Amino acid sequence: MELNSKRRNYIFWVLQLLGWGFINSVSIFVVKGLSPQLLLYSVVMGTFLGIFSTSLLRWYLKRSVQFESFGGKDFIKILISFLLTALVFGALNTLFGFLYVKFGPTLTEAEHNMFKNYDNIGIQVLNSLFLIGAWTVTYLVIKLLLKLNQDRIERLELNTHLKQAQLNTLKGQINPHFMFNSLNNIRGLMLEDVEKSREMLTKLSEILRYSLTKNNINAISVREELEVVDNYIDLSKIQFENRLEFVKNVEANTLDIQIPPMIIQLLVENAIKHGISNLKRGGAITLNIKKEEAILVIEVRNTGKLQITKDSTQLGLKNIEQRLKLLYADKASFSLEEVSDEVLALIKIPLA
Repeated sequence: MELNSKRRNYIFWVLQLLGWGFINSVSIFVVKGLSPQLLLYSVVMGTFLGIFSTSLLRWYLKRSVQFESFGGKDFIKILISFLLTALVFGALNTLFGFLYVKFGPTLTEAEHNMFKNYDNIGIQVLNSLFLIGAWTVTYLVIKLLLKLNQDRIERLELNTHLKQAQLNTLKGQINPHFMFNSLNNIRGLMLEDVEKSREMLTKLSEILRYSLTKNNINAISVREELEVVDNYIDLSKIQFENRLEFVKNVEANTLDIQIPPMIIQLLVENAIKHGISNLKRGGAITLNIKKEEAILVIEVRNTGKLQITKDSTQLGLKNIEQRLKLLYADKASFSLEEVSDEVLALIKIPLA
């Protein structure tokens, strides 16, 4: 969780009050024979002096020590400021103890014995060094943890932005060649069937709208993706006519599952471009979508051989692999192989 400056200050003052209040309240249970007046004075003034001294130390550290690029000079500043704060804290404790003895109510025997310690410089020095030293170490540890947490959040945000930028770039790499081919085919179709050409223009506009509106999201339902695939197949059939056969086998319980946009369309496009288009008699494309336990299985089979030409960029296949890796790390898989005179593209996506 990231803490803003206002919230950090609020938490600091709450911890200051609770911490110093607890330390000074211990005397109520440890030291016996003290009057209620001295106990109250000790708790209130001890808490105030602790908060006052360490708040001055914090003020100095925030303005003088470069925690972002900590060095030897910063360590010396912390050491000197710690010693000075301990000196101030000890001196103030002695002063206010003297004032209570001088102007406060009559002391009991136990209180006389306690105040004798104020005359022992060694005890005062050790007490001040211990309390201020413990506070300083605690403050620096918390400062370090907050810095580490801030760095972690910044790295996560940077990775998220980078990941989103990569995904948007990949989605922008979708090969637009079929758009131009479709326009040319529709233009030729207008001479034969104006009504059908209008229908095909509508399907093409739906694909364009889909690719634009879904560019900023990373998941859509299988149902939406299939609508685009159907439009794509209908447009491709203008060119291939009876040479292209398309079969869908989609389990009903997979239709609302979220998948990366355009991922099935890319598989179908690859099957047509590198498979069906190279066969004089054409062929068939079969799309199978099913659930296997906690995995969504997407299969695209097409007639033909697995042949990747030397001048092929394999942009569509690389696009799929990279998007799956960015979204699912190593939990998803993609493979392309030749099985019994068919090319099988297989994607497995985790559902949990």
